[in-house]
Amino acid sequence: MPIDRKPEFFKGSQLKVAIIGCGYVGLPLGLRFAEAGHKVTGFDTDPKKVSMLNAGKSYIEHISQTKIQQFVNSKHFGATTDFAKLKEMDAIIICVPTPLDERREPDLSYVEDTALAIYPHLQKGQLVVLESTTYPGTTEELVLPILEKSGLKCPITAGPDAENVLGDFFLAFSPEREDPGNKQFGLAQIPKVVGGVNPASGRAACAIYTPIVSRVVPVSSTRAAEMAKLLENIFRCVNIALVNELKMLSLRMGVDIWEVIDAAATKPFGFMPFYPGPGLGGHCIPVDPFYLSWKAREYDFATRFIELAGEVNTAMPYHVVEAVATALNDRKKSIKGSKILVLGVAYKKDVDDLRESPTLKIMQLLQQRGAELDYNDPYFPQLHKMRHYNYEHMKSVPLSPQTLASYDGVVIATDHSSYDYGAIADAAKLVVDTRNATRRVTRNREKIVLC
Repeated sequence: MPIDRKPEFFKGSQLKVAIIGCGYVGLPLGLRFAEAGHKVTGFDTDPKKVSMLNAGKSYIEHISQTKIQQFVNSKHFGATTDFAKLKEMDAIIICVPTPLDERREPDLSYVEDTALAIYPHLQKGQLVVLESTTYPGTTEELVLPILEKSGLKCPITAGPDAENVLGDFFLAFSPEREDPGNKQFGLAQIPKVVGGVNPASGRAACAIYTPIVSRVVPVSSTRAAEMAKLLENIFRCVNIALVNELKMLSLRMGVDIWEVIDAAATKPFGFMPFYPGPGLGGHCIPVDPFYLSWKAREYDFATRFIELAGEVNTAMPYHVVEAVATALNDRKKSIKGSKILVLGVAYKKDVDDLRESPTLKIMQLLQQRGAELDYNDPYFPQLHKMRHYNYEHMKSVPLSPQTLASYDGVVIATDHSSYDYGAIADAAKLVVDTRNATRRVTRNREKIVLC
């Protein structure tokens, strides 16, 4: 590849684009690049995923198998486990997980391992973009030094004097904004924030993303782009914690918090509704704020809002289990030995995504209290071993009036649209509703406990 490749090269068509990590973020992104006419190769360490993709099959509910087949058949999309093929690519985009470890500190092992897998194959003129959410400084402090082990350099520069500085390769950060199951805003409709380690890298990344999204939003550095993503999710985390705390107060006061939120939301300015629930779930909001609070300690700075919001949201599964115990006690039953059915294990409605689902913690706590536990979820016929939980022997039980009636309590943990909440209230002896899913159910209200 030429040493003097300019950022404008990435405005071209039929670029060879590598997507590392073919999950909820990487796969939609790869398909979007294929849709724009590029030749896309998905890189993943899971041979099963790679085989399914090359056979035109989908393993994610909301991603169409037809679309995968279309791009596989047209040779615009394929997958591999062979990272040596990275040397053939024009652009390499990293979409790997950034979870928390057992101490709730950033686990950047996936990012680090990916950078280590890239650098032996890094070529002059290639563009590398990190999309994985992380703390400000990760791209410059972790990814760049590993990539420069290749002998190629990408100088960190800023300001007007840096405009024409070209390194041997380009490096940028552009945070993913994927929202699984969101039919209103798909990847193509969501503006893309982009920051480079130098102006040329920023322009290169803007050039490659411009054809596939509604708008590209350039920022001055990778640190600014990294912080922007954290701000988005910390904003949601703090506001969800606020309504969760107000929900618990409202329950004591005998006030319907959902009615209050709906009333407040009629104000046409200065208010944005957030809704309470059994805890935070998904790949971003429960995790990302702690990346910034961890990094802030390096600067002797206490992020008190983040820590407080984390405490409130982390406590919600415990609140749900206490509500279940209280509701059973009111019916002269102990939680120990009671048969409990949990409805919905996905982290939000109508998605096949378990990441950080608060339901998993609720299930663990119920089992620790001695409950006999089953679950139902139309998106998960069977559970598997996960990072912090092991429910691999559990299978979704079929729903019927007879099944529902056989349990001492039914907990609505995820409000899937496919559930008939009226029928659930009719058949169940007790319903503990964590999502206000039964708000339109008028009969059998005495069986329903909102929590």
